Amino acid sequence: MKMKTSDNIPVSAAQQEYVRKIKKNHILIRVYQLLIFICFLFLWEYTAKNGIINAFIFCCPSKLFTTMMDMLKDGSLLHHIGITLYETLAGFAIVIAGSLIIATLFWWNKTLSRVLEPYLVILNALPKSALAPVLIVWLGANKTTIIVCACSVAIFGSILNLYTGFTSVDADKIKLIETLKGSRFQCLKLVVLPGSIPNIISIMKVNIGLCLVGVVIGEFLAAREGLGYLIIYGSQTFKMSNVLLSIVILCVIAMLLYTILQYFEKKLSEYF
Repeated sequence: MKMKTSDNIPVSAAQQEYVRKIKKNHILIRVYQLLIFICFLFLWEYTAKNGIINAFIFCCPSKLFTTMMDMLKDGSLLHHIGITLYETLAGFAIVIAGSLIIATLFWWNKTLSRVLEPYLVILNALPKSALAPVLIVWLGANKTTIIVCACSVAIFGSILNLYTGFTSVDADKIKLIETLKGSRFQCLKLVVLPGSIPNIISIMKVNIGLCLVGVVIGEFLAAREGLGYLIIYGSQTFKMSNVLLSIVILCVIAMLLYTILQYFEKKLSEYF
C-alpha cells in the first residue's frame, strides 16, 4: 500500500522504510548521547565519593545540585545568569549590527576596504584578553567595559567574514542589474544581502559563542556579578562547587543560544 503526502504524491514502501530508518537512527543517537552523559555523571559521583579523585577539588554532581538549589533559593544564581545573558546578548547585537554596516561600507567602497582591511586582520589576530585591562583603565570596571570586551572578541573576524561573503556573491547577477541601469543599492538589496543570508546566519552562530567568551573574560577582571565573577571568586575562595556549577551553566547557555540560532536558520531557509 502506498501513502500520499500533503501534495498527493504517492510514497513507496521503500521510501517509507528509508524514513523509518532515518528516524530510528536519530533516536538511537540521542539515546547513546544520553547514556554517555549519565555514565559520566555516575563515574564522577562514584570516584569522588570513594576517594579515587579529590572531592574537594573536583567536587561531585550531588554537591553541584545542592549548591544550585541553595543559590536558587536565595535568588543569587538567577541574578548572575541574567547579568551574563544581558551582557552577551547586548554584545552580540552590537557585533551583528556593526559588522553588517561596516562590511556593507567595505563592499560599497573598494578603496575603503583596501585601506582598512590590513588593520582589521591585525586586530583580529590580537589576543583579546590583552585588551581587557586596557579597556578597564579607559572605561572603568562596569557593564559597558564587559560588553565592549565581548564585542572586541567577535567583531573584527565577523567584519572580515561578512565582507568576504559579500564579494563572493554571483557576479553575473550584479552585472545584469548594472547592465539594466540598476543602482549600487539595488545590487545590494536584490543580490548581495539575499545571497549572503546563509553566511550571515553561520557567522551569527559563531559570534554568539565568541561574545559569551568575551563576557566571561570581562567578568573575570571587571565585575562583581555574573557567572564569570562567580568562577573567579569561587577559585579565589576555594568554593569549587561554585566554579564548576558556573562552568556547567555557561555550557548550557551556549548550547541553548546555538539551538535558538539553528531554529532561526531553519525558519529562514523556508523563505530563501
